[in-house]
Amino acid sequence: MHAEADMTEPLRLGVAGLGRAFMLMLPTLARHPRLRLVAAADPRPEARARFEADFSRGNDRAVAYDSIEALCADPRVEAIYIASPHQFHVAHVAIAARAGRHILVEKPMALTLTDCEAMIAAAAEAGVHLMVGHSHSFDLPYLEAARMIGSGEYGAVRMISALNYTDFLYRPRRPEELDTLQGGGVVFSQGAHQVDVVRLLAGGRVAGVRAVTGRFDPARPTEGAYQAFLTFENGAAATLTYSGYGRYDSDEQLGWIGELGQRRDPESYGAARRGLAGVATPEQEAALKNARTYGVAASAGSAAPAAHNHFGAVVISCERADLRPLADGVMIYGDAERRFEPLPAPAVPRAEVVDELFAAVREGVAPLHSGAWGMATLEICLAILESAGAGREVVPRRQVGLSGG
Repeated sequence: MHAEADMTEPLRLGVAGLGRAFMLMLPTLARHPRLRLVAAADPRPEARARFEADFSRGNDRAVAYDSIEALCADPRVEAIYIASPHQFHVAHVAIAARAGRHILVEKPMALTLTDCEAMIAAAAEAGVHLMVGHSHSFDLPYLEAARMIGSGEYGAVRMISALNYTDFLYRPRRPEELDTLQGGGVVFSQGAHQVDVVRLLAGGRVAGVRAVTGRFDPARPTEGAYQAFLTFENGAAATLTYSGYGRYDSDEQLGWIGELGQRRDPESYGAARRGLAGVATPEQEAALKNARTYGVAASAGSAAPAAHNHFGAVVISCERADLRPLADGVMIYGDAERRFEPLPAPAVPRAEVVDELFAAVREGVAPLHSGAWGMATLEICLAILESAGAGREVVPRRQVGLSGG
């Protein structure tokens, strides 16, 4: 527990892993008034040097370490953002929990449910909060749609359609990111977002999963697409479609506002595939990805995005209206009229992630995106793969609702 005087002070955060995930969260972490970056850990000296230069102010020195153990030993660090590759999450959560640090771990939480259970147990034994994110279920348009549903004005959710087409599979990848057994492919990295969103909106526990997956390019030997049909215990159903093959781009349906809230140029069609055209070996591709990481690439821009983050086209059919979350608000289609409920543009992108972490650590508010929530989402991702492989419905056993039960 923190003393009363500390309740409004910024949360002192350490970061484990200064790679691409950190780059994407950097505009949030650097600009949110309730957060202060004080330390980090990364094996790359260029990333450590860049972090210390970027986040030291006068006598207030940011420190970067070469191990997570050293990071967790820093007495200034209250919470750790674990942004290391998927396969390190379970070990890094255990280290942070033993040190008594609250934890925000990137999705997917882990690659097995056994590892998820170990992470939850480690946090519980240490008496620290464990949150999973960021995922797009933190995005304000989806949270606002969930609030509208929770008000009861539109009746119960009956059906959700979620669709996202991107160039995910043709962005530069390390070899393990193209190996499903090591957490590669779109189901683990992108399915976690989409599953989180529909679970938030449906508000219930998933009762069954039926899915197919696609491996359409032998040169990228992992899942690049999936379709899934989810039924919920409360009677709702959801269809999920995702393709990362870089052809059709569903941002076209959102006014060319990209996933991160940025304005997109539709004339840049095919850029991801063109970027890989000169790559001949896995080593060259890994080097190309490394060129986009912190300490090598330019930092993410400091300008506020044009709109909120999103994860493609989503339509929620309730008993008395259809709701359509967009990057700048929510469209409501009733029986006799349609109207748009705008949301203010974000001053800080993904601010909701830090807000939830701050409320947990400073105010003792149980987070929605808890370890149990993250495990329930991973269970559905694993069920998508299992259903596709076995050609049958899979019944999940570790689901939780919005109340955590």
